[in-house]
Amino acid sequence: MFSARVFETDFRTALEEELDRRGMSIKELAEEVGITPATLYKITSGDRDPRFSLVKAIADVFDPKEKDFVAVIAAKFLLDELQSVKYTINNTTYRIHGYSANTMEEVIIAAVRAEKDGAIGIICAPILTTLVERIVDIPVAIIKPSPDSYRAAFETLVRGRE
Repeated sequence: MFSARVFETDFRTALEEELDRRGMSIKELAEEVGITPATLYKITSGDRDPRFSLVKAIADVFDPKEKDFVAVIAAKFLLDELQSVKYTINNTTYRIHGYSANTMEEVIIAAVRAEKDGAIGIICAPILTTLVERIVDIPVAIIKPSPDSYRAAFETLVRGRE
């Protein structure tokens, strides 16, 4: 991810690596960002340092924010089933994006990350809802297990004793 790489190395190096990785030219990137290729050439040659607004614009091209998705915070094995689930409501298709968490600390991190990534809301277990609602400024909904889920769990426990 380009935006993370910028903090691991210098901007020039991260930019050149990302351009190479994508097989993209400076001219193509300049068009996407809305600047002249000369500006990018000056930055990659070291003649000029980029302004923050330009770094952000380039990061938005390389790492676009997802739109119209709902975050689900749950254990990894539950998220595997939701990998490519989409729902269409009022002619808008929403995707589910899973955030794996197994501890309270991981739930907090996942909630903050989901909001930062642009989630329109978060779905999580009832026991986590109050905590997550205190952390984020987006709607939070609960997952309510079905009676079949309780029965399956019950049967698993009882069979384990036999």
